[in-house]
Order: sequence, then structure tokens, then C-alpha cells
Amino acid sequence: MSLPEIPALTEKLLAAKKAKGLSFADLETIVGRDEVWLAALFYRQASASEDEASKLLTALGLSSDLASELTGFPSKGLGPVVPTDPLIYRFYEIIQVYGLPMKEIIHEKFGDGIMSAIDFTLDIEKVEDPKGDRVKVTLDGKFLSYKKW
Repeated sequence: MSLPEIPALTEKLLAAKKAKGLSFADLETIVGRDEVWLAALFYRQASASEDEASKLLTALGLSSDLASELTGFPSKGLGPVVPTDPLIYRFYEIIQVYGLPMKEIIHEKFGDGIMSAIDFTLDIEKVEDPKGDRVKVTLDGKFLSYKKW
């Protein structure tokens, strides 16, 4: 299995998005939330407010009956296995190679602690380059110091 089973709701949302010819950037404008957050919502990695769910379902032409699924608690994560999808695996590989260096530099600059994945944003940009377009990923998380007790 290369990816976890996709929830039925995800399949409905993606099909409706495709049928309407909308991008996540289009939905960002309509719903008022970042395109990455919306994609996470589609995959049930985030939870919408009633208003966000209503705007999204209206834009996609889907029944408001689905709002309860979008506003429910999400089930986060891909699971315990190493991902085999090439794009997702590449991020796993980046952390395998650069994880310890990143940790060392974060500790040098901030001290003993971690980067929040809750007080966090993620941005993905396309950077045009004559040698081949580039993917720019920005992870922006609050630094959380470990406390002593």
C-alpha cells in the first residue's frame, strides 16, 4: 500500500473540485483559508468551522449534510509506515538527511526546544527558473522551549 486509504469524504470533495474546475487557490479566495490548510481539510487532517464548511460545500455544489464530517475531529497522520508515494517519500528523505542538522541549528539559534506543528503555517510556491521550475516550501512554526520543573 503506497498511501493510506482515502476517506469517502475526500473522494467526494476532490471529485467536486475537479468537476467545478477549481484549484485550492480558488477555494482559498472563496473560503478565506490558505490553500494548504484547505487541502489538509480535504484529506481530514484539519477541522472546519461551520462557516468554513458551508462556504466550501456551497462552492463545490455539495450537500450541506457533509458539514458535520468537515467540522468533526480529524484523524491526523499518514500512519506508522514509511511512505512509498515518491513525492511524499522525498519529504521523508529530506528529514532523514537534514533532520539532525536542522535540529542542531535550531538549538544553536533558539535553545532547547521544538518547532510547533500546531502554531504553524505551511506555504508552497512555484518559482519559475529557466533551468527547471522549483518548488519552494516554507515551514513556519512557533518555537516552544522545553520547560524545567
